[in-house]
Amino acid sequence: MNVARYADAIADLRILFTDLDRMSEQFQTFDVRLELAAAGNLVVYETRRRKGQTDSLYYGRPAATGQNQQISQATAFSAIDRFFALGQFVALTGAMATGSASAPHAVNAQYPHCAVNFSYRKKGQPVARSMLMVFIGFNDEADLTQFLAAMDDVSALVSKRPHHAPKEHEWT
Repeated sequence: MNVARYADAIADLRILFTDLDRMSEQFQTFDVRLELAAAGNLVVYETRRRKGQTDSLYYGRPAATGQNQQISQATAFSAIDRFFALGQFVALTGAMATGSASAPHAVNAQYPHCAVNFSYRKKGQPVARSMLMVFIGFNDEADLTQFLAAMDDVSALVSKRPHHAPKEHEWT
């Protein structure tokens, strides 16, 4: 079974994320929650604009303490931007939620994971767009190939794009 690659989609998402972080006034509405798990640490970037009001929360949970700590917007942005700068990506399917036998092998703490819940509508656009996916990042194609070779069953990974399922979806 082939596994879908997402480097192109993440490159576009990185640009959109940067625009939102740097020029949020271009957006009519947005509801963004990005959760990055890497090296035992967690970084959360959460921001929402509704009816002209923007609420934001940025926090991290270092592996050493296990306690949530508020962090700056710049720190949260930087961590997630570094993830988006990796060379290759795959996405998890809903098999994670259903407890698929391959699910434990897909979640490997050696590789960073980012849950992306991103909904927005730019000013002047007639409709909103949204994405709800979990991505695994790799340094390059060789790193991904090594990861896939260690898996017996890749059914927990998206094999066909665009991916649309009851619990996750690419841009709609």
